[in-house]
Amino acid sequence: MGVMYEAIQGKEEGADDLELGLKVSKSQSHQQHCFVLPSNPNHKPPRLVSLDVFRGLTVALMILVDDAGGILPAINHSPWNGLSLADYVMPFFLFIAGVSLSLTYKNLSCKSVATKSTLLRALKLFVLGLFLQGGFFHGINNLTYGVDLDRMRWMGVLQRIAIAYLVAALCEIWLKGDGDVKSGSSLLRKYQLQLGIASMISFVYILLLYSLYVPDWEYQIPTGNSLSAPKTLLVKCGVRGHTGPACNAVGMIDRKILGIGHLYTRPVYARTEQCSTNSPDYGPLPSGAPSWCQAPFDPEGILSTVMAIVTCFVGLHFGHIIVHFKDHRNRIFQWSISSCCLLVLGFALDWFGMHVNKALYSFSYMCVTAGAAGILFVAIYVMVDVFGYKRMAVVLEWIGKHALMIYILVACNVFPLILQGFYWKQPHNNILSLIGVGKRT
Repeated sequence: MGVMYEAIQGKEEGADDLELGLKVSKSQSHQQHCFVLPSNPNHKPPRLVSLDVFRGLTVALMILVDDAGGILPAINHSPWNGLSLADYVMPFFLFIAGVSLSLTYKNLSCKSVATKSTLLRALKLFVLGLFLQGGFFHGINNLTYGVDLDRMRWMGVLQRIAIAYLVAALCEIWLKGDGDVKSGSSLLRKYQLQLGIASMISFVYILLLYSLYVPDWEYQIPTGNSLSAPKTLLVKCGVRGHTGPACNAVGMIDRKILGIGHLYTRPVYARTEQCSTNSPDYGPLPSGAPSWCQAPFDPEGILSTVMAIVTCFVGLHFGHIIVHFKDHRNRIFQWSISSCCLLVLGFALDWFGMHVNKALYSFSYMCVTAGAAGILFVAIYVMVDVFGYKRMAVVLEWIGKHALMIYILVACNVFPLILQGFYWKQPHNNILSLIGVGKRT
């Protein structure tokens, strides 16, 4: 892939992601020349190795939970409230995206060119997500492809990253103060507009989650007989502020705007005790299971993605500390204070009833996972960039530099599907079945 995305494949140092050369933009009254000077290839600033290592570690973690989550349900996504290892992957990517953005756009010469580049990059990433996660590929053991547009999944991991990247990048381009940064308070003043945007997003999310009325709703599931009409199930709600699987505002907004046919069909709450005899893993429905157990629900839906944008802003803040504080001790101090505050706030909110919930991307979940990302980033930074233990992390650094390619080939099963396309006489006699991957039983 020729396009590099800060979300999972960043260009941390310098503004070389912008188009080089002379750019001209026309204002309403006169022509204004925007110069984007090409960087000297012999004097490229070094990459922030710890960020590559962090990105590589997150990719490795994602592959681990995707492949081993079915075997070890304890590391798979939490069925509803609570945290597990898999629940840290998405916030870590968004946090890394924010850090990368602040470094990429630290020396802007032309905001209009940067804006055009940002819009194009976000659009490409969103379309790539539709192609990989919208239902076009039908999974291992199925060599067919194609998707009914009436059932296509509109949201997904890459789509969420694209939206968060777009909002955070535009704010980084256009909403910067002009003051010098000499302390933590002056850093906040310089980026007070970005802080205001993040606060407003959080307020809107909490307001909608707890104030919207969720009426009764229904959905259909296919019956065993393809000739029979689908079965219609009614989910009774009629409540406000509910954060359970059935009657939350996050799901309602997705059903109203995206349509229930465009949502993810294997929701995490199908692994709860109410919906699975094998909980916390998927399994048969227990007797007397609630009617909502088989209903679609998108973990990367609209309202939850709105809250996910704030994680990207937290990453931006950490990147601003890199840009304005050159001393290791100052950086570590500022990062540690921010991370600890987020962790304390998140766990306090969970204790008071605003539960940590990945599916809803609750505000407490954002705080806890962003704080954890900050703590882990500090640890990697100290080990790699301060003490210089880079050989220990060389594999993770390589993965971090090629994260988008690895994500597409491995996490999205593109590479296994390519291998599966080569078979001997019958499709099940393929390379994957020889090594025991995706073998039919």
